Amino acid sequence: MKLLGNKRLLILLLGFICFIALMGLTLGKRERMSWPEKFVTDTISWTQGIIYKPAGYIAGFFEDIRQVRTIFEENKVLKQTLTKYARDTTKLNDLEQTNKRLQEALNFTERQKQAGNYTFRIAEVVAVNPDLLNNTVSINLGEQDGVKPNMAVMSVEGLVGRVKKVSSFYSTVQTLKGIDDTANESKAISVTVKNKENESFGVIVSYDPGEQLLVMTMIDPNDKLEVGDTVITSGLGQVFPKGIEIGKVVSRKQGNFGISHEALIQPFASFDHLREVFVVIVPEQG
Repeated sequence: MKLLGNKRLLILLLGFICFIALMGLTLGKRERMSWPEKFVTDTISWTQGIIYKPAGYIAGFFEDIRQVRTIFEENKVLKQTLTKYARDTTKLNDLEQTNKRLQEALNFTERQKQAGNYTFRIAEVVAVNPDLLNNTVSINLGEQDGVKPNMAVMSVEGLVGRVKKVSSFYSTVQTLKGIDDTANESKAISVTVKNKENESFGVIVSYDPGEQLLVMTMIDPNDKLEVGDTVITSGLGQVFPKGIEIGKVVSRKQGNFGISHEALIQPFASFDHLREVFVVIVPEQG
């Protein structure tokens, strides 16, 4: 028993001596690590590497998902913003064009009020007849607005035509492209030349679809009409009031029978893109 007790004491002393030696080696200033330290450090680093890489991948995966969701939300908001911007831009452009047309119309009516004692009622073109031979448009003014058949209709640029048929709230307008001296419903236009009212006279009887020009006939050979002159209504035909601009003279030649001359007139009004027009009401018509 005594021997066994001495062995235990000896082992305890040896262990204490080894601990002191290890402490000395560990705590002392050394340039190199001992192999146990190296083993323990490498083991811990390797284990940490095995655990850290999958954890990093998982964390990066969830971070990528979060970034994708953020990008998706940002793109959604951006698309909504771009759509709203495009819609607002289109609306703004349309309002600017409408404002420009109405401003021109206002200036037009002020000029016309100074030129003649007429009333101009603005109307919107609501339909265009698809039949090219009919050459009519529909406007949103009718009997309830004081519109009557044969009233002159014009745009800012010049004469468009005349009211052909009237209902309570809408009217059908025959454009100048529908003028035909062989048709019973067509009305010829008695015209003269601006600033030469007492020196020039003629009648617009038809429209040449090939040339897209109005045909003016019954021109006296000694008439003062010249190429470049502005043709206006004379008011003598009892349908179209005087002073409304129609177009510009582009050519003049001798008529078929050699008695009178005829001229081709380029209309000022555009018949293909009408938006707003004016119904001309003279005092006796109103």
